[in-house]
Amino acid sequence: MAGCAALAVTLAFTSNVCADEIYKWTDENGNVHYEDRPSGSPSEERLQFSYNRTSSDAVQKRVQAQRDMTAARQDAREEAAEDKKTRGEEQAAADQKAANCQQYRAQLKTMLESRRLYREDASGERVYLDDSARADAREKAEDLIKENCGS
Repeated sequence: MAGCAALAVTLAFTSNVCADEIYKWTDENGNVHYEDRPSGSPSEERLQFSYNRTSSDAVQKRVQAQRDMTAARQDAREEAAEDKKTRGEEQAAADQKAANCQQYRAQLKTMLESRRLYREDASGERVYLDDSARADAREKAEDLIKENCGS
């Protein structure tokens, strides 16, 4: 019976190809046949079909709606990927800022606990900082801590 329904649906949607009359009959072996002409078999029955032509405008609208939905899904996927990338970049920046914060706090602690501070010049020699240079270095470290630690 499922075959009959499939045939009926197929025949209903083929406009100019199918005949106006379809006959169904069963042979002596129990095989079901469909033909566009009467067979003269006693088991023959004429099938009635009614169908409406599909509007090409309606089909075009459906196809366009499917394309629009596909494009919208693709846009949403791309936007989600971009958001994920942005969140990853923001997290990496936050992690770097936290690492910088720890580094600058350690430097400030060293400056406050050390009696003498120095920097290495281009030749690798130590140049010891005077009180003014120490205050400038401490101020710079405190500014970096405020910038990276938020405090």
